[in-house]
Amino acid sequence: MSPARDHYEISSTVPADVDAVWAHCSSMTGVSRELWPWLRMTYPDGAESLVPATFVSGKPLFRSTLLLCGLLPVDRTDLTIVELEPGRRFFERSAMASQRVWEHERLLEPVVEGTRVTDRLRWRGRFSGATTAFALAVPPLFRWRHYRLQQIFTGMGNRSRGLDTD
Repeated sequence: MSPARDHYEISSTVPADVDAVWAHCSSMTGVSRELWPWLRMTYPDGAESLVPATFVSGKPLFRSTLLLCGLLPVDRTDLTIVELEPGRRFFERSAMASQRVWEHERLLEPVVEGTRVTDRLRWRGRFSGATTAFALAVPPLFRWRHYRLQQIFTGMGNRSRGLDTD
């Protein structure tokens, strides 16, 4: 049997400028809009921004519980940004209950049509089956996130279950 895949990459072009896309993807409201209705990440009051004024590379921003369909706890993460280029890129390397390694890089690049959004992910499970579970779950979840980005920035996502910032 071959080992489970432990990485995934997806890119899409969003019809909006880099500043608007960055404002969205560097906020927990934006993350919630992309993940809904499949997942919701909890965060403490005052932790709305993934790039707070007091940002320290490698220091956990907060602990988050990942809730399947907004209700059922399925994992926990100590959300940690280790590299940050505001307006362009972040690289997250977070401790998770299920994963020894969880890395997420999001890169924004201006293009004629708007902004090219690229997500690169890598993971390694803490226990038997966890790597495989992520290999099954991460690709469809991030395809959904990119689909939601399209909806949000074409105006179709503005009526999404009370998660709007408009």
